[in-house]
Amino acid sequence: MPESGFESVSESDLEAHLGISRYGDFVLTDAVRPSYDLDVVPSAGYRHDRYRDEQSRQDVPVLMAAVTRDELFETFIELMEPLGQVVDVVIESSHNYSRAGRQECYREHIDMPILQSILYDFEDLLVNDGCTGVAVLNPGLPQEVQFDEHKLLLVYGADLSQYERVLDRNAVPCRDDMRFITEAEHVHSTNEEYIQQFEELKMRLGMDGDF
Repeated sequence: MPESGFESVSESDLEAHLGISRYGDFVLTDAVRPSYDLDVVPSAGYRHDRYRDEQSRQDVPVLMAAVTRDELFETFIELMEPLGQVVDVVIESSHNYSRAGRQECYREHIDMPILQSILYDFEDLLVNDGCTGVAVLNPGLPQEVQFDEHKLLLVYGADLSQYERVLDRNAVPCRDDMRFITEAEHVHSTNEEYIQQFEELKMRLGMDGDF
């Protein structure tokens, strides 16, 4: 296994690197930091991609977006709107990944205003915890909006023009040649308080455990 770029960095240099959140006009949340050599420099934008669904053996259109911290959560909330008034929600945690693997909890048929109200109450967790992600979907469309643990926004489904308009309204530029922080070495951040908040979010959403 190749050596991590972080392993050869002194403790003081690593601490200084992890303390940097601003790269030009783009500001990261507390959830994740890029590689020390900045193989990918964080920046705002979105690109078109495709996801291979092995079950249907079809390529699903995808929008991938990175949004600066101050506009990130509101952009996510706005991206949820085209999904309709009743949706399903999945919350994901990798807090105990080494012991139990990724935890995923599913809730069907929740009213969009109720879901959005709950998510607002947990905005800090969703924005700043590098081990928590959420996906909101409408299987009837079918379309899905993800706010993942890297704090990227991803939209899956056919005809994503409504979601492109949301990104355009929020001044997120289309850059189909851009690279994301996930495409190079990076590091996640979490803490005990966020682990507890994740459990509280599960309870608020009426989720008992994994699906």
